[in-house]
Amino acid sequence: MEYQATIGIEIHCELKTNTKMFSGAPCSFGRKANTCTNEIDLGQPGTMPCVNMEAVAKAIEACTALHLTIDPLVKFDRKNYYYSDLPKGFQITQQFHPIGRDGYIMIHTSEGEKKIRINRIHMEEDTAKQFHLTSKTLLDYNRAGTPLIEIVSEPDMKNGEEAQAYVEALRQTLLYLGVSDVKMEEGSMRCDVNISIAPKGSSTLGTKNEIKNINSISNVGKAIEYEIKRQADLLDRGEEIHQETRRYDDKTGETILMRRKEGTVDYKFFPEPNIVPIRLDEKWIQNIQANMNELPEEREKRYAETYGLSQHDIKILIGNKDMSEFFEEVMKSAKDAKNVCNWLLSDVSGWLNKHGETITTTKLQPQNLAKLIAMIDDGKISSKQAKEVVDDLMEGKDPEEVIKERVLNKSRMLDSLIP
Repeated sequence: MEYQATIGIEIHCELKTNTKMFSGAPCSFGRKANTCTNEIDLGQPGTMPCVNMEAVAKAIEACTALHLTIDPLVKFDRKNYYYSDLPKGFQITQQFHPIGRDGYIMIHTSEGEKKIRINRIHMEEDTAKQFHLTSKTLLDYNRAGTPLIEIVSEPDMKNGEEAQAYVEALRQTLLYLGVSDVKMEEGSMRCDVNISIAPKGSSTLGTKNEIKNINSISNVGKAIEYEIKRQADLLDRGEEIHQETRRYDDKTGETILMRRKEGTVDYKFFPEPNIVPIRLDEKWIQNIQANMNELPEEREKRYAETYGLSQHDIKILIGNKDMSEFFEEVMKSAKDAKNVCNWLLSDVSGWLNKHGETITTTKLQPQNLAKLIAMIDDGKISSKQAKEVVDDLMEGKDPEEVIKERVLNKSRMLDSLIP
């Protein structure tokens, strides 16, 4: 039988703030365990949360970029459950009054452009991090209280390709905004995928399974394609699909059962009594929106109109924000954008891949690359000669000085051959 999949994604994204959502403790990654926390994060008796204004501002930026309607009345709720990574015994979130509703993002797939609707964005605090050992579990509370936004899509995706494109589009948007560093390998962006299948043409959805905490964009696609096949095989054998929470094992390429869901968990939500509703000033919201960073689609349009670059080259440049920023710096001194783009995407990228570096870790100077390209354009050196000094260029050396030194050395060698 032929089946159709219905896919929705929930993304938890840590906000790039100096301090936590409801306390003055610093946000950090990779610091010594339990050194970036305080009484509020640990849920000590008598402590009171205080809303981080910077986190609210970044949530507004995310809502604006993703076309959501912003609620100027900020309210928080308690989500009550007992787990070892939740020191207070509850999480402060926005169950009933999300900061933004009803947005969308455009994605590009092999079948063309598609709109993926976003149901809501809400703010909340992160939990502690657990380390499961053989006979015990260790807890690091450095992450507890870190500001999060949760981005909840509508179930508009039909396959792994669309889901990957959606996550990548969100990642790129949030990165360019400066809202988050969106490093999935560090856990600052985490994906939960909800997927069900039903006979093609059916108006009834199948039983939903959730795949938790997928840690890379490629694994999002792989997990979905495996899960579609797994569920289809069950139905073909006449077996029942149970509502489950699963995880993706990237070593085996399979989703693994974590637990079955017998019903909806009752978190006993109620309004957070220690945070009064906050009415945001409309002028403050407008000021945030007026000073947002350039978005990927805006930069894409500018590169096409201003520099005349091909869509293929633009996609590659913008896909690497650091490379795109370096391109911007080179263009302050260069004239030919196409030549700059060609050098960055070919010789420079090739050197970086060969040496295991990035554009931010190398010693390459933007003005030096502009000089080298100008020397080629002015006919002072050939493209072949320019490629011979790539190693020197990447070590931070001035191409003019390198060329002069090589010409001088060559002249000295010729003089030595004259009797």
